[in-house]
Amino acid sequence: MKKKIIITCLLFGLYAGAVELADPPQATITNGQVTATLYLPDAEKGHYQATRFDWAGIISSLEYNGHSFYGKWSDNEGPKVHDAVMGPAESYGPIGYSDATAGGTFIKIGVGVLRKPKERAYAEFKLYDIVDGGKWSVSPKKDRIEFTQELHDSTGYAFIYKKTVRLVKGKPQMVLEHSLKNTGTKAIETDMFNHNFPVIDKEPTGPNIKFIFPFDVNEGTGGRGWGTVGKTNGKEINFLRTLNKNEQLYSAGLQGLGGTYKDYDIKMQNQKSGAGIHVTSDQALEKLVYWACPTTACPEPYIKISVAPGKEMKWNTNYEYYTFTPDTK
Repeated sequence: MKKKIIITCLLFGLYAGAVELADPPQATITNGQVTATLYLPDAEKGHYQATRFDWAGIISSLEYNGHSFYGKWSDNEGPKVHDAVMGPAESYGPIGYSDATAGGTFIKIGVGVLRKPKERAYAEFKLYDIVDGGKWSVSPKKDRIEFTQELHDSTGYAFIYKKTVRLVKGKPQMVLEHSLKNTGTKAIETDMFNHNFPVIDKEPTGPNIKFIFPFDVNEGTGGRGWGTVGKTNGKEINFLRTLNKNEQLYSAGLQGLGGTYKDYDIKMQNQKSGAGIHVTSDQALEKLVYWACPTTACPEPYIKISVAPGKEMKWNTNYEYYTFTPDTK
C-alpha cells in the first residue's frame, strides 16, 4: 500500500510539473508573406496576466522575408511581470481612478476592473489586483485574430472592446483594428499608447538602429541619455554607440509634432540587416514618448480616447514590414 501511495505521488508530481511547464495559449496567423504568433488572453494560463498592458494582441514573433521583427527583450519573466510583454503592446490609461476611494475600483481597457489601493495617484508600474477581467472571446482565422472584451462595472463604466490583428492579403502589412463601444452610463475619457517593442533581427540598441519621423524631432526636456548614447538629427534619432547594461535613452515627450494624424508616421530600421517597420495611424498624436534599453528602442505614440455613453470609437494602426539596401557608410 505504501509503495502504491509513493508511485501515485510521483505520478501526480510529474503531472503537476507538466501542467506548470505547458505552453500558454497561443495562435499563429499568416498571409503567405508575413507569419506571426500571438499569445491569447487567459486569466489562468495566459503568458501575460499583469495590469499595465492590454492582454489582446501580444505578438511573440513576426517574420517576413527571412527577417524577424519582435521577440523577447527582457529577462524579467512571469505572467504577473509587466516586462513579459512583446510586440506592439498597447496600454490604456486608468478610468475612474481619481473618483474611486481606497478599496474601490477603477477600469483598465484590455485588462479589467482593478482594485484601488491606498495610494492617491495611479502608478503605471504597480501590479494591481484584478477584481473582474470581464468576458474575453477570441476568434482566430488563418490571417487574423479577433479579440473581444465585454466588461460591466457597478460604478457605471461598461464597454465592448474589440481588437483585430489582421495581416493584409498579398502584402507585408499588418493592421491593428480597434473599436470601443461605450455601453455604460459614464463617458470613457482616457488615452492609449503603443510601446511597439521592436527587436529587428535581434540587433542590440546601437548605431545600427535608426528611427525616422516626418518632422524635425527634438528630444524635449526632462529626458536622459541624450548627447551621450543617442541624439536627434533632423528627422532622425540615431545612437552614438551600443548601450551598456542598464543604460537607457528617454524622452517624456519628443518635440516637433504638428497636431495631425500625419505625424503618426514612424520608421524603425536595422541598418545592418536592411529590415524595417513603418507605422502609421488614422489618429493624431497626443504626444510621443521615446525609450530605449540595450535590447529594444521604442517610440511610444499616444492617442486620445473619448467615447460618450452609447457611442463607439474606431481606429486603426498600420504596420508595413520592408527590406532595403543597408547604408554601408
